[in-house]
Amino acid sequence: MSDAGIDADVLVVGGGPTGLMLAAELRLGGARPLVLERDAAPSGHSRALGLHVRSIEVMDQRGLLDRFLARGKRHRVGGFFAGLGTHWPEDLDTAHSYVLGIPQNVTEELLEEHARETGAEIRRGTGLTGLVQDAEGVTAELADGTRLRARWLVGCDGGRSTVRALAGIGFPGEPARHETLIAEARIGVPWEEVVPVMAEVRRTQLRFGLMPLGEDGLHRVIVPAAGVAGDRTPPTLEELRERLRAVAGTDFGVHAPRWLSRFGDATRLAETYRAGRVLLAGDAAHIHPPTGGQGLNLGIQDAFNLGWKLAAEVAGRAPEGLLDTYGSERRPVAEAVLDNTRAQMELLSLEPGARAVRRLMAELVGFEEVNTYLIEKITAIGVRYDCGEGHPLLGRRLRDVPVKEGRLYERARTGRGLLLDRTGTLSAAGWEDRVEPVAGAAGPDVPAALLRPDGHVVWVGEDPAELRDRLERWFGAPSGG
Repeated sequence: MSDAGIDADVLVVGGGPTGLMLAAELRLGGARPLVLERDAAPSGHSRALGLHVRSIEVMDQRGLLDRFLARGKRHRVGGFFAGLGTHWPEDLDTAHSYVLGIPQNVTEELLEEHARETGAEIRRGTGLTGLVQDAEGVTAELADGTRLRARWLVGCDGGRSTVRALAGIGFPGEPARHETLIAEARIGVPWEEVVPVMAEVRRTQLRFGLMPLGEDGLHRVIVPAAGVAGDRTPPTLEELRERLRAVAGTDFGVHAPRWLSRFGDATRLAETYRAGRVLLAGDAAHIHPPTGGQGLNLGIQDAFNLGWKLAAEVAGRAPEGLLDTYGSERRPVAEAVLDNTRAQMELLSLEPGARAVRRLMAELVGFEEVNTYLIEKITAIGVRYDCGEGHPLLGRRLRDVPVKEGRLYERARTGRGLLLDRTGTLSAAGWEDRVEPVAGAAGPDVPAALLRPDGHVVWVGEDPAELRDRLERWFGAPSGG
């Protein structure tokens, strides 16, 4: 497609964490994205409150972690899987063995800052109302009647995605059976009075809680709703008070809410992540209960997988089928998250049968191997993509390890693939613009390994012919043909 009449290589619809991360990754790969965000200004609200291990690693791989650590708080506590488990595992395969408590609005602020630094353009107050795609691109119609033309369009516009609906992509799944009220508000009693009440209620009702937000006396308040409203109408302050009195015996003097909302436990998964030149990422592709705090992290990791592949497609250097691996890799990951959140919701039920299963699970989580396995699920460090048979590292992301010059994740900040070579005999000649050699790697305990730009291992060995085959499979033809 000629550049004439093209407003952007990729239109990214939605300026939340997923869209902002994707825009930065596209710029790192040389593509020209344009982010369209419907809201004129950030909401300041924070549904999500933290980053899990894999997302923390992603920030380290892109040189952002210091910014996040400066605004967040590290936690090493148990209970991330349905409130089960008393401690954080000691043997997680990561250099970042903690959860980072950080409000979603701060995460969005830092990712927007990063996206703008890479050169991504972000337009606020710009809603999408229509799209038409053809063999060469996508034409988007905006709420103000203007039209934009791009080679590709990615919907990062949430669970009620306009992009998904316009692209005709089905969103099958299960409707909500339970609903929860959530608010950011002030309380009228000392925190010391809240703690014993909360401890008593949470002995059985784990969908209830209060926590200080550390700003202006605000608290996060969460309490089960009386039923399922099934719409986006926010609860009233009186409804919140009524539910607090019903569940906890007191409304804690809650007042002056900054934000009131509700969420359900519906689970839905897009039938496909791609329809022609339109793709989906984040909540536009999958919704699930917030148990385990996985939603925001799942979207960031979608973007991290998609960005370098779509940038390669835009540049015309992607090998055949590369872009299709986005859906084939990320859709099963989302399916697994839907399953584990469904399981967690059952374990939070107050029904006798569910309580019996919970007691059994509590015993099993006492085994360190089980505790570690479940935390690996929640934190996404157990994800393995289908990158062929062979060595156990294939398809897995590699933890940060020391290399001859610094750390592995420091070398990943260019957004290129990495060739870790302990033999000193291998070469990525012809792919120098896409793959960076890292000599004398201190780990893993293999002769050499080839990593994609997202840090996942696609080859292990020392045979130059095998290496060349893997380079072509994931990075395209060498320069010069």
